[in-house]
Amino acid sequence: MHRIEREFAGRKLILETGRMARQAHGACLVQYGETVVLCTATVAETPTSLPFFPLTVEYREKSYAAGKIPGGFIKREGRPTEKEILSARQIDRPVRPLFPDGFQYETQLFVNVLSADQENDADVLGLLGCSAALNMSKIPFAGPVAAVRIGRIEGQWVLNPTFQQLQFSDVDIVVAGTEAAITMVEGGAVEVPEEDIAEGLVVAHEGIRELIEIQKEFLKDVSVPKMEWTPVEIPADLRARVEELAEERVRESLNLKDKTERNQALATLREDIKAALAEEFPEQEGAIGTVISEIEKRVMRQQILERGERADGRGVDEIRPITCEVGVLPRTHGSALFTRGQTQALAVVTLGTSADEQRIDTIDVPQETSKSFMLHYNFPPFATGEAKPVRGTSRREIGHGALAERAIQPLLPPYEEFPYTIRVVSDILESNGSSSMASVCGASLALMDAGVPIRAACAGVAMGLIKEGDRVAILTDILGLEDALGDMDFKVAGTRVGVTSIQMDIKIEGLTIDIMREALERARKARLYILDVMDQTMSTPRSELSRYAPRIITMQINPDKIGEVIGPKGKTIRSIQDETGAEINIDDSGLVTIASVSAEGGERAREMIAAIVQEPEIGRIYEGVVKSTTTFGAFIEILPGVEGLCHISELQEGRTERTEDVLKKGDTTKVKLLSIDEKGRLRLSRKAVLQEQK
Repeated sequence: MHRIEREFAGRKLILETGRMARQAHGACLVQYGETVVLCTATVAETPTSLPFFPLTVEYREKSYAAGKIPGGFIKREGRPTEKEILSARQIDRPVRPLFPDGFQYETQLFVNVLSADQENDADVLGLLGCSAALNMSKIPFAGPVAAVRIGRIEGQWVLNPTFQQLQFSDVDIVVAGTEAAITMVEGGAVEVPEEDIAEGLVVAHEGIRELIEIQKEFLKDVSVPKMEWTPVEIPADLRARVEELAEERVRESLNLKDKTERNQALATLREDIKAALAEEFPEQEGAIGTVISEIEKRVMRQQILERGERADGRGVDEIRPITCEVGVLPRTHGSALFTRGQTQALAVVTLGTSADEQRIDTIDVPQETSKSFMLHYNFPPFATGEAKPVRGTSRREIGHGALAERAIQPLLPPYEEFPYTIRVVSDILESNGSSSMASVCGASLALMDAGVPIRAACAGVAMGLIKEGDRVAILTDILGLEDALGDMDFKVAGTRVGVTSIQMDIKIEGLTIDIMREALERARKARLYILDVMDQTMSTPRSELSRYAPRIITMQINPDKIGEVIGPKGKTIRSIQDETGAEINIDDSGLVTIASVSAEGGERAREMIAAIVQEPEIGRIYEGVVKSTTTFGAFIEILPGVEGLCHISELQEGRTERTEDVLKKGDTTKVKLLSIDEKGRLRLSRKAVLQEQK
């Protein structure tokens, strides 16, 4: 067993190997505070024939890590949660570019969260452990790499803030990188200016370098020789023939401005060249396709670097044409159609009650939590003109939805002021790059269309990069082609004030801070332009909710009165709901939420509940129903379930011989509450009301 113990950001960090998972090709146990993750790396013995590097990353949180038993009937962990999927993506993206080109051996990284102290998040530890596991294994890997989370509390940057500290932070960003450069950024902020974000990235990279030094120290005694493997070599004569036949046609095809036409031309080109060379180079279709892809990448990049020309004819800083529509669906609570070039998002808002909140059972906190805002992103095959099976929500859809959700979340009104559960669905109807940022723009417009009082409009843009040596071109509002063949996908969303969400993936060794600062500044200018366009369609939220949206009223009652509102077997609350058409929920604190499409129905339900829970007030006049009569007076119900005695002497002025001469059972009358004795008995007077009416 090999183990080192160091301090990082004020807490104990332990790296260990040789005690657990010894049959994996690499295994590292990472402990930070009392959070523990086991990270393993394994590789297949023979290469695959797949046309891509088959890397899978799995991240699993064990319920026992926090001393919990899984919910549900089966009582065991099920499919990965959204948190697990997002954490796996945060590990996958920084490590994937660090494997050598042509390495086709199936590789798997597995992170198990074994202990959760509910202070330190395990996600950044997963990348640290996977990097160590890869570097000590036989798998070829150009690491080490590490990640930190940065927060900012009262202007001070904090490395790996605890869950408790994050509640007071205006930044929550995970940054990954190598010793030389940053390779991934993922997180959100509360309208933080770009220059502050750049400053935080510098702080994060210093922390990354410290973790890499700890890794190096740990690895110096446990690394093993790397496996022998041979990349597939493309014959020189085949490469020359493909270049001869394809280069000019590739150049012509790439300059077709319409994506569909461009893709069709490239597909036809591929088939033509494969057919032309089938006899000369039999069974080499894969190699021919690879060379054509290389030509596409080279031609596109040269064109941008040398002439500043993009595939669709734009300049490097130019944004595609934008159109915005709101209220496009008549029966939804809010809707918007946002189109930028050949990327189109239909965003739809639905407003619900507290009963619609998403319940989340997590190991990060002791109790179950809930979520009142959700943004769901859907990417159907037809958006790219494809026909393929749909098998549930993909990891990409979850990741893009989380990115857009982070952008909008800080701008929503406090729940106390707007007590709705809000769901936004972004359906991508067309895609040619930056559909997640189109979702942000569409969601912002749809929320305003729904009458949700968001603090400010929000927009997003995806930035790209082409870098060859010292030649650098930063691209604004990238196409799908520029994302696929470029070196960076840098998404920035925010308001006119600052950034609310950020995501960056680097496909090269990394970026300098200067390039990142420039990209952030250009993203800011682009975002302001997009917001100007959006403002022309809708600049402020509607003053009224959709007539189909529920009206929600909240009221606080004494928790001791909850049983009275519910009634025996729910009889009372059901009768109120049946009479008013309202939906009523009551939590244990006595907070009552009344939801009704009809404003009148909601107000009537409120009045009925208020009547049930109100306390009798001495000196107040009530209209009550006579429940029974006696020789000495009448018992009158002045509030639901609350009766008092109106003595025969208090029925009217003068003498009364029989109670029934004045009041009979079932009569309605006004009485004044004179007093409440030590036993809680109420003394009423009809005579006092008559005297006041004179």
